[in-house]
Amino acid sequence: MVNKLRLLYMAVANVLQRAAWSLPLVLTACAVGPNFKAPAAPTATRYAPQDLPAETAMVHDVDGAAQHFDSKKDIAADWWKVFQSPKLNQLIERSLSQNPDIASAQSALKQAQEMVAAQQGFFYPTVTASYIPSRQQIAGNMNGNAPGIQANGTYIGPNPPGANPFIYTFHTAQLTVGYTPDVFGSNQRQVEALGAQADQQRYQLAAARITLVSNVVAAALQEATLRAQLAAADAMVAENQRMLAIVRQQQVLGYVMRMDVAGQEAALAAAQQNLPPLHKALEQTRDLIRVLAGNTPDQDVNETFLLDDFHLPQTLPMSLPAQLVRHRPDVLAALAQLQAASANVGVAVAARLPQFSIEGAVGGEASVFNQMFQAGGPFWYLLGNVTQPIFEGNTLLHRERAADQALVQAAAQYRSTVLAALQNVADTLHALHADADGLVAAVNAEQAAKVSLDITRQQMNTGYVSQLTLLAAEQAHQQAEENLIQARSLRLGDTALLYQALGGGWWNVR
Repeated sequence: MVNKLRLLYMAVANVLQRAAWSLPLVLTACAVGPNFKAPAAPTATRYAPQDLPAETAMVHDVDGAAQHFDSKKDIAADWWKVFQSPKLNQLIERSLSQNPDIASAQSALKQAQEMVAAQQGFFYPTVTASYIPSRQQIAGNMNGNAPGIQANGTYIGPNPPGANPFIYTFHTAQLTVGYTPDVFGSNQRQVEALGAQADQQRYQLAAARITLVSNVVAAALQEATLRAQLAAADAMVAENQRMLAIVRQQQVLGYVMRMDVAGQEAALAAAQQNLPPLHKALEQTRDLIRVLAGNTPDQDVNETFLLDDFHLPQTLPMSLPAQLVRHRPDVLAALAQLQAASANVGVAVAARLPQFSIEGAVGGEASVFNQMFQAGGPFWYLLGNVTQPIFEGNTLLHRERAADQALVQAAAQYRSTVLAALQNVADTLHALHADADGLVAAVNAEQAAKVSLDITRQQMNTGYVSQLTLLAAEQAHQQAEENLIQARSLRLGDTALLYQALGGGWWNVR
């Protein structure tokens, strides 16, 4: 029986193929709607009205080296290694493998790819097999000859009441093949739209990786900055405690008054007051690092960070605007969205055109199972169908117009994304130069404040200046130290932001 079904299926498939080829040439498949063409790349050759300096300012201090830009330098997929921090490398690798946002983006991409494969299945015929066994009982008064007039004119009525019912079994086996020719490319455009959406998910996965890495780098730098600020604040507290002991001894000897002691006590209290906010910020940053690594807050990570753990790279990559739009995952995702909108216009146009379908079936019927495909049992049919929407309340027309406007919207969104990407790079470049200048100023300010503080302390010990003068000098030096720590952190952070703004090297992921 299986062999007979296979032969019957091949026969129907052959008929369907011949029928499809026999369609008029005017119905040869073509994809209606616009054929997508990517917008032209930006013609800009720089990120500011005037050329920016070829390198940043420099100062002879930690993280004070000049950085210059190389337009030929590619961005490695593991760009964070430019900081030469093994601890940072370990933390990022673990975060990429354990962070749930990456797993979510990966699943979204696989889902989109499966939707493309599912839609491609509509290019092929559908084949279904069915077997319908039945057992029925016909009422006894319906058995026998049906009412009617015989040739000799004698009337034959139904079986008399009480006659035995008639019970029979019936088997139907059928193989059905259906095919919908994609005459106007509706399915082709749907596959194109879904493929573009899959590309969009792929770029969003790349963006999620870049965002995660950038967040880990930023959190590690924040931790290092807070630890440096805490160290400076602790040193200030220790110095104020030492000065308070000296002032109290001087009060015992009669060299200073109680007011001077009270002033030093106030200075110590002010220095101690700076510690709790820094401790709070440090613990919250550690919480963030644990979560970025895929841990719960009670599961600590082994890595801790200091500013000295990071090396400032002296050569930085620089992509031209035309290259940037081919590297930024957010721009490429917007481009894929634009292509999907273009394909959906074709889907809407095709919906207003005639729809074709072909269906054929072979099978057999009999009251005995093994007689279905014997003489008198087999059957077949072949159907063609053409439908043309005539009136649907202009629903399809307005859907097509809506698809046209969605295409216009996607084009505007793409341009907006490109402009935002260019601005992002421009802002980062300006930050690199400005923060390099800021580090120079911070180094000079800290050195001057340190000299002033040392001289003031000497004068305080010899009685030339008051306690208030020393307090002012200490506060100025503490503020200068905090500014220097922040300036060092900003230069490292700007470097990470540039790699992120230029696309993060996702195209080099193996």
